[in-house]
Amino acid sequence: MTTTNNHTKFKEEVDVLAELDAYHSLVVWNDEVNSFDWVIETLVDICGHSPEQAEQCAIIIDSKGKYAVKDGSYDYLKPMCDAITERGIGATIEVIAG
Repeated sequence: MTTTNNHTKFKEEVDVLAELDAYHSLVVWNDEVNSFDWVIETLVDICGHSPEQAEQCAIIIDSKGKYAVKDGSYDYLKPMCDAITERGIGATIEVIAG
């Protein structure tokens, strides 16, 4: 008699989906329009960064042209991306190569 453990199979499938879903970054892009203060305020309000963390992100965005300010699932990042772009700041969600 052969038995399969459906619970174990389901858990493995969920674990794989969760791992695949977590490999996204919210990238904020530099521009010549938005001020440091506006980007910092946006990262604090929308991403939940501390003011210090948001300032560090803004400095990197300015010097490198873009920076991944948050990682997570697409569904988690999408509302943040939309809220940032609604404030006139360029943002995209990118898949992290793993």
